[in-house]
Amino acid sequence: MVTSNPFPTVEKCPSVGREKHTVVADMDGTLLIGRSSFPYFALVAFEVSGVLRLLFLLLASPLAGLLYYFVSESAGIQVLIFATFVGMKVSDIESVARAVLPKFYSSDLHPESWRVFTSCGKRCVLTANPRIMVEAFLKDLLGVDMVLGTEIGTYKGRATGFVCKPGVLVGKNKADALKKAFGETKPDVGLGDRHTDIPFMAMCKEGYLVPPNPETKAVAIEKLPKPVIFHDGRLVQKPTPLMALLIILWTPIGFPLACLRIAAGSLLPMSIVYYAFWALAVRVTVKGTPPPPVKKSTGQSGVLFICSHRTLLDPIFLCTALGRPISAVTYSISRLSEIISPIKLVKLSRDRATDAAMIKKLLQEGDLAICPEGTTCREPFLLRFSSLFAELTDQLVPVAMVNRMSTFHGTTARGWKGMDPFYFFMNPTPAYEVTFLNKLPPELTCSSGKSSHEVANYIQRVIAATLSYECTNFTRKDKYRALAGNDGTVVEKPKLPANKVMGC
Repeated sequence: MVTSNPFPTVEKCPSVGREKHTVVADMDGTLLIGRSSFPYFALVAFEVSGVLRLLFLLLASPLAGLLYYFVSESAGIQVLIFATFVGMKVSDIESVARAVLPKFYSSDLHPESWRVFTSCGKRCVLTANPRIMVEAFLKDLLGVDMVLGTEIGTYKGRATGFVCKPGVLVGKNKADALKKAFGETKPDVGLGDRHTDIPFMAMCKEGYLVPPNPETKAVAIEKLPKPVIFHDGRLVQKPTPLMALLIILWTPIGFPLACLRIAAGSLLPMSIVYYAFWALAVRVTVKGTPPPPVKKSTGQSGVLFICSHRTLLDPIFLCTALGRPISAVTYSISRLSEIISPIKLVKLSRDRATDAAMIKKLLQEGDLAICPEGTTCREPFLLRFSSLFAELTDQLVPVAMVNRMSTFHGTTARGWKGMDPFYFFMNPTPAYEVTFLNKLPPELTCSSGKSSHEVANYIQRVIAATLSYECTNFTRKDKYRALAGNDGTVVEKPKLPANKVMGC
């Protein structure tokens, strides 16, 4: 809190005619509404090292708070940096900063600071946060030109937990960093929120303070330069100290509960899985009327259910809604998920002719489920539908899938996919909504002269309209290149020769 206020508040800062101006802004409490950086350190701790590192950070946070408020900001922040980063691979920190943090940062932008910040032609952020944590978000999503932050110490590719000279960027260190970056040139606008920001704000031609206001509403997502379509990480909510404590306390309960729920879905007959899930607080809502199962005696081909893709469990919940097992095809799946699956899962090879022959064969055996997006998307968007399925059958039933998770995401791009079902079922009350849409009439299929792309795009639009989602042309490769730096393929370990025994 600023006691002596030599600067006007940010509401009084004009934002017109600043296209050639340079703005320098602090981050926590200024560009962001939240004044605490603990949730973002907690995200890095959990996503890189798991619940034990989160516990270590939480135990260290009272010491960090005492130092921050009664000794110095720098000492408190150094404790958070040490507890979070010590021993971590630098590449893992960078991965979380690129794939996880932007979603949470972007939902906390201060509207008045953002108004002034975006009105200026050149933008710089000067923050006590480690640069490695914030740079990807600021440059890639907000278009910031320069990021000046605390530099963490490293040794052989791992973080030491300490910071490099001149230390944490607070107070005089911020002013020195600004002078080093700009020289004798004075930035036009400086934005800060506390007394330790005054030294660098005094170096700007104009300075404005951002007063704390818990009732401030964040900038709407649609007003950001880029929408956040792809993001990763296991945590649904921002881990405040209280939320972090609840996650730590729930994990020893949630994991055995997840195992019980998975066992119920895997071992019980599909006709009663729906009721077993309800007994275990897994909510399944079914809308629409699915077609009856095809009788093999008639020689008719099975129905192909075209599903939107939210998690790896989409085919399982589709079968739960149908009350019977059907096969499903997938582009990639871990060996563990394949073992615990209660239905037949067939991995596609990504060779068009081979996959077409496989799908036709499976349709001759009965109904089949496919998610033509090829990967999951968490936000209200549908990725581009592969058109292969439309060429293989006219028996097409679109299915709109949507789920609800309060604590953990049941998908990952960076982590081990084998844990996806466990994280989904670790939520206290996970829920799925399965909406069966009308079967495509013959005149809208390839048999009536429609191209496979027209059919695929039509089904994408129908499902998107049902869910109030937006259609995109993004693909699986776009997602994984953005989040994990690969194309999303699960690499299989080479199988042992037939005459070899494990361990021999």
